Amino acid sequence: MNIKQSITELIGHTPLLRLNGYERKHGLDSAIIAKLEYFNVNQSSKDRTAMQIVTDAEENGTLKSDDLIIETTSGNTGISLAAIAAVKGYGFLAYMQDGVSRERFQNIEAFGSKTILFSEVPEVREALKKSNGNFIAGLSVLKEKVRNEEGVFYTDQCFNDSNIKAHREHTGPEIWEDTDGTVDILVASVGTGGTITGAAQYLKRMNPEVRIVAVEPDAEYSFSEDDVEKGVIDGIERISDVADEERPGTIDMSIIDEILEVSANEAFTASREVARSDGVLLGSSSGAAIHAARLIAGRKYNAGKTIVVIAPDTGLRYLSTKLFR
Repeated sequence: MNIKQSITELIGHTPLLRLNGYERKHGLDSAIIAKLEYFNVNQSSKDRTAMQIVTDAEENGTLKSDDLIIETTSGNTGISLAAIAAVKGYGFLAYMQDGVSRERFQNIEAFGSKTILFSEVPEVREALKKSNGNFIAGLSVLKEKVRNEEGVFYTDQCFNDSNIKAHREHTGPEIWEDTDGTVDILVASVGTGGTITGAAQYLKRMNPEVRIVAVEPDAEYSFSEDDVEKGVIDGIERISDVADEERPGTIDMSIIDEILEVSANEAFTASREVARSDGVLLGSSSGAAIHAARLIAGRKYNAGKTIVVIAPDTGLRYLSTKLFR
């Protein structure tokens, strides 16, 4: 019998899907192939990160059986950690960015975990205000807040090597194997940077000629209440024009060959188009990466290339947002 004993056995080995309808719609001569991370058990790539962080912490003794797990998140890491915590018997608390979809809060709370908004923590609210909404600024304040608390394990996804390890040991090899080593370009939106860094480390080791393209919000983007109203690309951050100390430690800038800016409108449009052209419902960060892949595929010298796009999560987590309204 093939019966799984835990959700931890349902993480990884997500499929690659060629977006044939999207290619035809835009008259592209390159293959755009999406790695559908919503096939993970909790419907995002963060299942990989959450599982790796918890497993490594258990093995090295930094996570004790009665510890409360804490993370700062835009949503998906929190959902994945809440699920892993539930099945392993840990408590979990997520500090959440303001403006993320209501579905994410509901997912975390459904697993029996708790959530607190950034705006509900005065010192974090002030740090974000001073830094024009920089996620790392808010994260740094929260790290100091929980650093010396007893019985707490802070996962620190933006500075935890296990985040990179999950994608170097699993996501990258899966892409290589499923394309028979023919991948030419990897495109991924950047949040913590763990996915693109880890996958790129593996792919570059297998073939140094593979190009790595990171996708960030456009220069006009700043996370504020106004942005929530006009629409935001959930879970991705700017990396090209910020100081090193304001950038996640889990992103290796030296391994990235190109950075492309995408607006919220462009990301939303791509997600909507793919839903209708290929029947897959994807989130806004996936849309951003797909739009960037279309731009890359439109360059004449990329004709015939195989472009793999990381599609981090499902569009079902955005039904209450402007994405599909």
